[in-house]
Amino acid sequence: MACVILTHPDCALHEMGAHHPESPARLHAVMAALDDGHVLGHLREEEAPRASVEQLARVHHDVHIDFVHESAPERDYAFLDPDTSLNPKSLSASLRAAGAVARAADIVMEGSHTRAFCAVRPPGHHATPSRAMGFCVFNNVAVGAAQALERHGLERVAILDFDVHHGNGTEDMFHDDPRVLFCSTFQHPYYPYCGADSGNDHVINVPLPAMTGSEGFRAAVERHWMPALERFEPQLVFISAGFDAHREDPLAYLQLEDEDYAWVTRRIVEVAERHAGGRIVSTLEGGYNTASLARSALQHVRMLGA
Repeated sequence: MACVILTHPDCALHEMGAHHPESPARLHAVMAALDDGHVLGHLREEEAPRASVEQLARVHHDVHIDFVHESAPERDYAFLDPDTSLNPKSLSASLRAAGAVARAADIVMEGSHTRAFCAVRPPGHHATPSRAMGFCVFNNVAVGAAQALERHGLERVAILDFDVHHGNGTEDMFHDDPRVLFCSTFQHPYYPYCGADSGNDHVINVPLPAMTGSEGFRAAVERHWMPALERFEPQLVFISAGFDAHREDPLAYLQLEDEDYAWVTRRIVEVAERHAGGRIVSTLEGGYNTASLARSALQHVRMLGA
């Protein structure tokens, strides 16, 4: 397989309380599915490094980086927002999650592998330049995209986000940067209650009403994402891979099936093969039913490695 997987044990030690939906069980389920599906043994595994302050500062304000570091508790929890907290392992997990995507960008640009999947948490796409929110501490995919732009000198990077929630933080970071094409499908109106009317020629937001299923999702990708990607001709493609638009997910109301994640990944692979030398970096975002998350992530990684 052409795919490398980046992860770290600390990403499974971050937790925000016994009943919080963004739990270590999510990552355990994904890794078990890749193992049981006979995929993990075909992937090279690499330990996710910690993101440097320099890497974080390309997309986050210094005050946010300092606040997260200063808030990290030695015991119990420290709340960054009503939904997002830190335990004693969370700072390391957050740095590893962002560092994984930056390292993955280096790997695919250096050419040893063409695809990478970052099996990390906490997720990242809600984190804005100045604050944590929505279970997200640092914006992992944005850190990776900035690494590709600044270290590798790319001129056109695409970020594709099929999480059920709009990637508001990612949009905030790149809304005025034409080097980044950001495409997002999401349930609307729904958390974080934005994105429906904030797009531009390189921010392609596609709000979907509750109960949209496979047909509506696929039509939206074909109608809105694909023409934009063909015009843009990305040199590297990033994926914010959230699996909470699945019909079994408890936190949202879209109706996707396992096969939709295989389909959209295959369409992304086709674009990457045409324009980006096949290079794709994917990172885990949402997905809160561990069974559907595990099955969907397995479909996704199989398509990345095909």
